[in-house]
Amino acid sequence: MSAVNDQVAGRRAAAPTAARLVIGLSGLYVAQSVIGGVIFTGLPAVMRKSGASLNDIAFILLTVLPWSFKFLWAPAVERFRSPHGGMRRSRSTISLFGAFAVGAVVACALIGPTALGPLTVAMMVASFSSATIDIACDGHAVESFAERDRGWANAAQVGGAYLGSAIGGGIFLVLIDHWGWQPATLVMACALVALTVPFLLTPDGAVAARHDRPPQSLRQALKRPEMRSGLALVAVYVFGQKWSMLLVGPFLIDSRLSLTAIGTLNGVGVTLLGLAGALGGGYVLRRVGVFRTMSLALGMQIAVMAAFALFAHFKLDAPTALMAIYLVSAGTLALGFVALYSELMGRASLDQAGVDFTLFQSMDSIVSLIGWRLAGAVGDALGYAFCFTASAGLGIVAILLMPVFARDSASRESAVPL
Repeated sequence: MSAVNDQVAGRRAAAPTAARLVIGLSGLYVAQSVIGGVIFTGLPAVMRKSGASLNDIAFILLTVLPWSFKFLWAPAVERFRSPHGGMRRSRSTISLFGAFAVGAVVACALIGPTALGPLTVAMMVASFSSATIDIACDGHAVESFAERDRGWANAAQVGGAYLGSAIGGGIFLVLIDHWGWQPATLVMACALVALTVPFLLTPDGAVAARHDRPPQSLRQALKRPEMRSGLALVAVYVFGQKWSMLLVGPFLIDSRLSLTAIGTLNGVGVTLLGLAGALGGGYVLRRVGVFRTMSLALGMQIAVMAAFALFAHFKLDAPTALMAIYLVSAGTLALGFVALYSELMGRASLDQAGVDFTLFQSMDSIVSLIGWRLAGAVGDALGYAFCFTASAGLGIVAILLMPVFARDSASRESAVPL
């Protein structure tokens, strides 16, 4: 009886530690997404408002390159952060690169949104720092949470991503509309500092790495067939889901929506619909399965792109309907990517989950970057209607390829010995 009481007391003592870990990691995930929201949502709308071309807007999004290629230094970051037989350096790693990220955002405030070259450099530093923090943050989360508590870590990641996007792509635009670029950007820098503090004050709950763990490396990942097919799945799905999403912000501006309207839409509507899509994804997955959910999300996204194409071609003046379509797109994206990353979880090795997931995320970013660059160039030359129609066509191709990956997943499951 005494042993049972000791176990119950131990659980109660551990609960506050788990809660503090969730709070600390949530702040980091929100902070990373604030930077992403500023780059991918806020800045394109501000640049378009200042008269920038779609090609210039696509150029500034080259700052996504660190997120695309962070797999190159992910093994080194993880070996430094969590060395065999040594003390973990999660706080040191995150503090160092967090300082670079904050400094880069302050530099953006001083540079202004029209100096394309210096702004790109500053945003690249912020993006590189944020991508490196993400590697360390994901690795720390895997080590810190017991298996029964990992759902909390996933909730922190998903919720933090949408909340951070709401701040960086929503509140940021509203502040710019009322206060101007420099004060609004400095507020974002202060927000990054405030969001990081809880993690720095959180006790380290990570467990030690097992001594017989093989060295973390890209070769270990790429030699496994389920990783290679997973990378192909990510590429196909991203092209079908989001390559024209770069154009949505500028399209809303050209449709005469104000920065305040778009900021409010991103900050409230997209956040709520995105969270609903992400949280509802678990229920849908249990009902219909991963690949049927992904196909459903692709079908909805095809309808959204077709609707945008009709608005652009006929120059329809219906801002309320346009905003409603945009919100449907937000929920659809969240639902689809919950299903995608649920599938990818089964393809990652527990011995180097951080490296494997970084590879998947980098493939997502690389394909997105290619699509955004093409969308910017083609959008300037052929217009919104053509790009949205082409995006719908790519979605159809992705749906047709889903059965191939579904069979691959089923064959892997049937090969697992009972």
